[in-house]
Amino acid sequence: MKFIAQINVMPLKALLDPQGKAVMGSVKKTGFDTISNIRIGKHIDVELEAKDKSEAANIVDELCKTILSNPIIESYEFNIFEI
Repeated sequence: MKFIAQINVMPLKALLDPQGKAVMGSVKKTGFDTISNIRIGKHIDVELEAKDKSEAANIVDELCKTILSNPIIESYEFNIFEI
């Protein structure tokens, strides 16, 4: 079966997000006064083959832990869809 995993990797909430802070400065300067916080991360789409959704989730989880995120400073979440 073919699946697509949509993965979001974000900086941990307890850590400073320099990209988010820089964008937030521009947001305030351009008049978006109702926005109070911006955090910037990565969105990754991965296509894979697995025997079922559970196996696909295990593969994607391992991929996130070992390659796509740094667990010291980032968290991740993902959704898997059959295609």
